[in-house]
Amino acid sequence: PFQDGRLSAGKDAVRIKHNEELANENLQSRLNRLVLGALYTHPEFQAAALPLRMSGAFYARYLPGMQYGLHVDDPVMGPEGGRYRSDIAITIFISEPQDYDGGELIINTEFGEQSIKLPAGDAVIYSASSLHKVVDVTRGERLVAVTWSQSMVRDPAQRRLLHELYLSLETLRTVTPDAEVTASINHVYVNLIRMWADV
Repeated sequence: PFQDGRLSAGKDAVRIKHNEELANENLQSRLNRLVLGALYTHPEFQAAALPLRMSGAFYARYLPGMQYGLHVDDPVMGPEGGRYRSDIAITIFISEPQDYDGGELIINTEFGEQSIKLPAGDAVIYSASSLHKVVDVTRGERLVAVTWSQSMVRDPAQRRLLHELYLSLETLRTVTPDAEVTASINHVYVNLIRMWADV
């Protein structure tokens, strides 16, 4: 069963949010173990997000005529006693792109608007502080899981640099695992995390 997605919306989002969300808490908990368990243990997610805390996911459904207008996510989320800063938003695609028309996730970035519609099982992570929207679904059913993370590294520019350094380090570990330069880059990467992490 699904319910009106506006029930979980903040005071600003309630005007522009038009979707449905899974209403069965037992099923939601089972899905979170499967979906978020796979996400959290993925090395690329760990390297890009450097997660400190994660929320449970909302499982959202968009039918024809549904969309989510341009918005920015709430800066602090979670129940009292379990609050976290929402640094990173994550959308995990459950429907295949050919199963629906429209429904693209549009993210305003420093490089302009990015339109995202990925295969089932793929995810996109992006700054929760960015303006973003989901355009109208015109055919079919768009299913996604949406979650947020507080990163150990608050600054998105620092996270981006760390991720680029991680990717270079992984190449070096594959090509020249015992080289002095590999150890040197690892030393810099680890100590930058130590310098910038807030735990």
